[in-house]
Amino acid sequence: MRTFRILQFGATGALARELLTATGEGIEIRARSRAEADLTDPDTVARAIGEAGDIDLVVNAAAYTAVDKAESEPDLAYAVNAAAPRAMAKACAERGAPLVHFSTDMVFSGAKDGPYVETDEPAPLMIYGASKLRGEDAVLAACDRALVIRVSWLFSAFGQNFLQTMLRLAKTSPTLKVVDDQRARPTASADVAAFVLAQARRLAKAPAGAPEWGLLHFANEGVASRYDMAKEIFAHPAVRERPQLIPVPASEFPLPARRGANAVLDSVKLRPVWRAEPRAWRGAFLETIEAAAN
Repeated sequence: MRTFRILQFGATGALARELLTATGEGIEIRARSRAEADLTDPDTVARAIGEAGDIDLVVNAAAYTAVDKAESEPDLAYAVNAAAPRAMAKACAERGAPLVHFSTDMVFSGAKDGPYVETDEPAPLMIYGASKLRGEDAVLAACDRALVIRVSWLFSAFGQNFLQTMLRLAKTSPTLKVVDDQRARPTASADVAAFVLAQARRLAKAPAGAPEWGLLHFANEGVASRYDMAKEIFAHPAVRERPQLIPVPASEFPLPARRGANAVLDSVKLRPVWRAEPRAWRGAFLETIEAAAN
């Protein structure tokens, strides 16, 4: 079997690193860092795809993810999260390459009572979510073989995320206040990466109009708050620190970017289309805590 070649934007972020780590025999990922492909320059992004040589799939694992900073840097957020993906999608369409692009639960307002499905109407509350929504729309409009995967509350042993923040704060703070009135389905970056790589060959073969394309929600099973996650972290035997955890409302931590109370994603496509069954978030989280603590 010939080597399956993926061109990946992003090399140092958590999801990008999980994809590189999970790459198995028969798959080659050519990761382009920001230094190699400036995401603020659409022409550079398009050229990276046009001149990539023999590739079977393009994966965009790069994004502007500074949710609060985006409120004061909207131009940069839109450049990286909307203009760059649009350029990728156009370049992929021109050369007939499929594209996988990642988005976020933050395209929704969080006002819905139940889980959000792919067909729910987006209504972002902040610049970050609005820039990601613009990117979704641009990708799906420009490329008829594009899969946009929305994820929520990603955790990883790599990079900056809630798990790493809690471990860092616990080294100097005996008491930690943790938000308990916002809920989502925490999701392992490693599980998202494994799903994409497992489906890569199928995506390369799927024609335009196939059910594989369009929007997809991917999240681990089960709902939690940040406080629930913190309790799992500091109960884990691999973690030495045992700070006192105090559940508080999000209003105790006023931030520039508004967050909704409900970030729970559900998927009506994942099982019937992909025959995939995400595992429970807690088991995935416990594995990741151990990896991050050691």
